[in-house]
Amino acid sequence: MKKVIIMASMMLATASLMAQTTEKKDSVNPNAPVFTVIKENPITSIKNQARSGTCWNYSTLSYFEAEILKKSKKTYDLCEMFVCNKNYMDRAVLTVRMHGDAQFSQGGSAYDVLYVLKNYGICPEEAMPLPGTMYGDTLNNFNEFFSVMEPFVDAVAHSKAKTISPTWKTAFQGILDAYLGKCPETFKYEGKEYTPKSFAQSLGLDWNDYVTVTSYTHHPFYTEFPVEVQDNWRQPGSWNLPMDEMARIIDNAVMNGYTVAWGGDVSEDGFTRDGLALLIDTKNQALDGSDMARWLKLTPAQKKDKIKEAGVTVKEMTPSQEQRQKEYDNWTLTDDHGMLIYGIAKDQTGREYYMVKNSWGKTGDYQGTWYMSKNFIVAKTMDYMVNKNAIPKDIRKKMGI
Repeated sequence: MKKVIIMASMMLATASLMAQTTEKKDSVNPNAPVFTVIKENPITSIKNQARSGTCWNYSTLSYFEAEILKKSKKTYDLCEMFVCNKNYMDRAVLTVRMHGDAQFSQGGSAYDVLYVLKNYGICPEEAMPLPGTMYGDTLNNFNEFFSVMEPFVDAVAHSKAKTISPTWKTAFQGILDAYLGKCPETFKYEGKEYTPKSFAQSLGLDWNDYVTVTSYTHHPFYTEFPVEVQDNWRQPGSWNLPMDEMARIIDNAVMNGYTVAWGGDVSEDGFTRDGLALLIDTKNQALDGSDMARWLKLTPAQKKDKIKEAGVTVKEMTPSQEQRQKEYDNWTLTDDHGMLIYGIAKDQTGREYYMVKNSWGKTGDYQGTWYMSKNFIVAKTMDYMVNKNAIPKDIRKKMGI
């Protein structure tokens, strides 16, 4: 995934919203949404990916932390930099093996985290240096880090030598360890000694329970295919389902106590930095009389202001299978960001939203939670990871799982 990289450094805080109604009233704007919680599942604290393209990592580890909470009621803070260390080495190896005909970048997918957990294990946050501390920062800042790594990998991948030695891996591992910290071979946690693999086993999850789901028409439904985006570089298969079934799984998961590791497009006019996402119907907005032509002439900042002013009166489009495919093929539906769906709420008009945990710290009007309309999520989903036990039985039967 090509991730949204956020500059602000925020303190980590608990993101679980305890109240049944989120009173976000605005005395100036009568259209400001007031949310009532329909279903809210337990999650761990809000994290901050800061200046790193690692939302795929933060969102998916947060997902597995929520899975552990559901199963055992235990709270863990799993180490994102352990995953980065292992994943970037694997990605560099592939790029070199492909003589540079593969993308080496900061992004990744939910499957990358699952792969690391299954094959390398994991450690708690406290077993490695905190993000940024290896180079004197207080949070992640991958600017210098990747300005060193990318040309290194490119030089090896495009070497003019007839053969290359394995020494480059040792040197590359040194860069990873210098910026991220060295992955521990053993560590103690709550008085017991673990290896990363034994610690992952102790979490009590079955790694075979997890599947990814998408919905496109260029592959047959009820089959698996690797979603064709650059950061899906390990090429895992995602289950291709009709759009309505893809949507029904999310509802069923949340209402039955599960969360969903969502990946999709947030580079849309309707996705605001205030904590709201709506599938804007630009042809039918009552935004001070603006029609589509006028809307398109507005600057991005002006559009955001209009959306905020209109609030719950904003008209939305209805997602369709055909539109999803069209936008995927013409690059409108892009692979931007990973987040965690953990609840369902409605506003004062009855419109329903998913409660979504972000990894930008306690930002926005809702302290790190985004209220993303169901229409927005269905239209802008690239794919998502979910526990197969959260899938309705009739859909599982069609999938054969």
